[in-house]
Amino acid sequence: MYKQKFLQSILRWMAQLTLKKYHPFVVAVSGSVGKSSTKEAITLVLSKSFRVRKSEGNYNNEIGLPLTIIGAKSGGTSLRGWMKVFFVWLRSMLLPVSYPQVLVLEMAIDRPGDMNYFLSFVPIDIGVVTQISSSHLEFFGSIGEIAKEKGKLISAVPETSFAVLNFDDKRVIKMQEKTKAKIMTYGFSEGSMFRADHILINHDIKHTEGLSFKLNYAGKTIPVRLPKIIAHHYVSAVLSAVAVGIAMKMNLVEIAETVERFESLPGRLRLLPGRDGMFLLDDTYNASPTSTFSALETLKEFIAPRKVVILGDMLELGPDASEHHQSLRDAILASGALVVILVGTYMKNLAEALYRGGFPEKQLYWFPDPVSACVEVSQIVREEDLILIKGSRGMRMEKITEVLLQDPLDAKDLLCCQSQEWKNRPFIAPEEWERNV
Repeated sequence: MYKQKFLQSILRWMAQLTLKKYHPFVVAVSGSVGKSSTKEAITLVLSKSFRVRKSEGNYNNEIGLPLTIIGAKSGGTSLRGWMKVFFVWLRSMLLPVSYPQVLVLEMAIDRPGDMNYFLSFVPIDIGVVTQISSSHLEFFGSIGEIAKEKGKLISAVPETSFAVLNFDDKRVIKMQEKTKAKIMTYGFSEGSMFRADHILINHDIKHTEGLSFKLNYAGKTIPVRLPKIIAHHYVSAVLSAVAVGIAMKMNLVEIAETVERFESLPGRLRLLPGRDGMFLLDDTYNASPTSTFSALETLKEFIAPRKVVILGDMLELGPDASEHHQSLRDAILASGALVVILVGTYMKNLAEALYRGGFPEKQLYWFPDPVSACVEVSQIVREEDLILIKGSRGMRMEKITEVLLQDPLDAKDLLCCQSQEWKNRPFIAPEEWERNV
């Protein structure tokens, strides 16, 4: 623990000096859901006109954020690796380098005080908050406290710049009361500055052409195509990126053309080819009640011979975790799923709720962990199934997707968490299983 704190302090100091030397424009993104997708969309848009660096992978915490600012990769457990980080930083301080004009930084908030730490050394030019949900509720106690912590980002935006807020989330839009910054809102509701309507998607899973919508802003309406996107909630990420682009004086039509290249990250509701003509909705990077409801809503919209839902536990939800899992029952029934495979201690509560609700026992399966599920899942699914796979990061649900891929050798390119270090790490039962069950 002492070594970790020492490393954080050194990296924070290095990042501070880097920011003071180069003065990049900083766009910071926070929220419970959709941070990474929003970061990607903003980066895509701004890269049209600026040199941009974004938070890569999970570089969104006390270690990753400074590394993004420095422009170096983690040294891991290697002293030599951390010496390399130091020399990368030293070179940038002593020699002229082509430093990014804009940094797009994802700020992950897991515990109280995290945002204060980031704001202690990162000056914010544009703050973006996506959505507030019960992710990490175990450490905050209430969703209100989560919103309060994330709202500190918006309070830190100077009055000469912009706060970009999700108009559809009442907790997010309330953050405008805590800032003197110029407010830009986005969403699907009347009243948002950047509003999407007439959303269209091809529901034929075999011939999907992505999604399209009409963008309304300042009395103008322009069509936007997202040929690589299959879920409505990604429209929010695109809308926030449009708002940031406009805040930075980019052309609206050019922005709309640029976002056509937007695609979801590995593990974030991607449609992948499975074996035997199956289609996989891989959403295995993480899970919260909000994102799981959204994934089930996406599944509901598609036409397929048979739908299968494979869900792993949603972690860090606190003492009400069992109730949160049971609350998924109606959404699963509405999705049209004919087979449900549940994985983890909390998901046993959902299995019982489904059974009580009349879901056929022969089509309902429960496994204690992803290891046992991987062994059996191939015998449960069948040709041409449309299969949604989702769970919290600690549940390692991408292993199940890998079993069902058309070509498992493609896993390194298509799935999340494919570093050799991560793949070699065995599944470890979450500590909270013992605390909360």
